Amino acid sequence: MSQADPSSDPPPSATPPAGAMDRRLPRKRFRPGRVVMGVAAAAFVTVIAVLIWRTLPGSGELVVNEADLATATAQQAIFEDALPVRAVAAPLRTVQIVAIEGGQVQNVQVEDGARLTAGQPLAILSNPRLRMEVTASEAQIAGQLGDARGQQLQISRSRLDREQAISETAFNLLNAERELGIRSSLHAKGIVSDAGLAESQALADYHRNRLQSLRRAEPSENQLAQRQLEGVLSSSNQLQSNLSAVRASLDALTIRAPVAGRLTAFDLQPGQPLTAGAVVGQIDSEDAYKLVAEVDEFYLARVSTGQGATATLEGKTWPLAVSRVLPQVANGRFTAELVFRGATPPNLRRGQTLDLRITLGESRPALVLPTGAWLEGSGGAFVYVLDADGRRATRRAVRLGRRSPTQVEVLQGLAAHDRIVASSYAAFDARPRLVLR
Repeated sequence: MSQADPSSDPPPSATPPAGAMDRRLPRKRFRPGRVVMGVAAAAFVTVIAVLIWRTLPGSGELVVNEADLATATAQQAIFEDALPVRAVAAPLRTVQIVAIEGGQVQNVQVEDGARLTAGQPLAILSNPRLRMEVTASEAQIAGQLGDARGQQLQISRSRLDREQAISETAFNLLNAERELGIRSSLHAKGIVSDAGLAESQALADYHRNRLQSLRRAEPSENQLAQRQLEGVLSSSNQLQSNLSAVRASLDALTIRAPVAGRLTAFDLQPGQPLTAGAVVGQIDSEDAYKLVAEVDEFYLARVSTGQGATATLEGKTWPLAVSRVLPQVANGRFTAELVFRGATPPNLRRGQTLDLRITLGESRPALVLPTGAWLEGSGGAFVYVLDADGRRATRRAVRLGRRSPTQVEVLQGLAAHDRIVASSYAAFDARPRLVLR
């Protein structure tokens, strides 16, 4: 009988030995260290996930560099509604000096910067052509004036002739009536004939009628003569005015100071040609100044005539008032002029700069923020408020009130001690949240 091969597989019909399916497995031993390590690993993964979630920007968020941002804090403080500006001292009144007639500068009488009196000669011009024209015009006007005087003389003579005719007629009537009376008496005695009486009567009637006619015509003739005389006198006066103007054109060759004050911008040289109407200099009011300030256009609606202001010079405060506002805006600024209320600082000089504060309204307690670049991107409609940890900033709508160059009044949307991003919002694209890294 042959021995079975131990390496060969048992036949399929072979039955496994009894008890082979009930083999006892070894029992695993409980290890607490592994549980602790598992819990720690799960906690670490959770923390990492939270940190990743906190650092990754969500929908609508923008990651910004914290080092590039400036912040500001809302505070309860006194809002000083005053506008600080720098102003330049300028003469209160400036009068330009104009050459009325053209010509060549013959002589300069004063130098730039001189103190002048009204009417003082400044320079003398030479204009031969003008002198010839003036001479011809004077001769022509003189002839016309002679004709006018002749007409006046003729009118006066006519009036005298009328008056003389009335006087002579009245005298002749008186003699004729006396002669008529004598002849009437002689006629009654039969000494004078009827023809002689009739002749005296006729002569008396003639003088009477002529006297009546002259007296009736006298008012109308006098009225006509008066109108003619007035016309002649008016023409004569006009001729006299023209003559004065012609002669004044020669006097205009002497340039004079129109008012008293300090001469500036005067630089005439002998031989220099000038055209009529040329500005040759100006006269500034002496010891009377105004202040000229360039103001940001944002305050155009808030600066008006009559508002008060103060200036500080050499440690002393000087009150002022806005005298004029020029509404034209250039390069984002407009011009305001201010005058001193009362005395002018004694040491003030033209071109000197001063610090001013224009009073815009009453100073009172308010919630304020410092002005800054944050107003550029938002227009004052919203701010980015920092969270307590300073890692995120949320956009929040606000309502602002008055503004000054250093403060902004917050009316709604913030509370005291709220911190905001004070940098420009232009690059944030109005995102709802910012993530600071």
